[in-house]
Amino acid sequence: MKTALFPGSFDPVTIAHADILERALPLFDKIFVGIGWNTSKPGFLPLEKRLEMLRAVFSIHPNVEVVVYEGLTVDFCKRIGAGYIVRGVRSVADFEYERAIAQVNQTMMPSLETIIILSKPEYSAISSTIVREIMRNQGNVSQFVPSKALELI
Repeated sequence: MKTALFPGSFDPVTIAHADILERALPLFDKIFVGIGWNTSKPGFLPLEKRLEMLRAVFSIHPNVEVVVYEGLTVDFCKRIGAGYIVRGVRSVADFEYERAIAQVNQTMMPSLETIIILSKPEYSAISSTIVREIMRNQGNVSQFVPSKALELI
């Protein structure tokens, strides 16, 4: 069984995240969407809200499970039996960052492969950081957030 982890903060989930997951679905039997939780770095949205939004957005996919994890991503991959990490890349800078992390992860867990999916051009400017800033300033994020998540914000 091919199992992957799609890790992130998802603070909040965006249409770009949803697109990457949708495009990864045919490649794997099971995908865990993992919210990486760092207790020393509180997020913008509460963890419970992010879980609720992700579960609502991906509820139509029986082979997707939304989970929270702490610690190293490679350790979590070992615990859940994931042989793959799915990452979305919007730019050359994103690629360089993801490449470095993938190489370190593979050094720690040689069987782990990182699958990089290029963002569609129309989503390449969308990031959780930008969406958070719009939200902080009471702007309209409806064109950047999946409708099922928007209902919960």
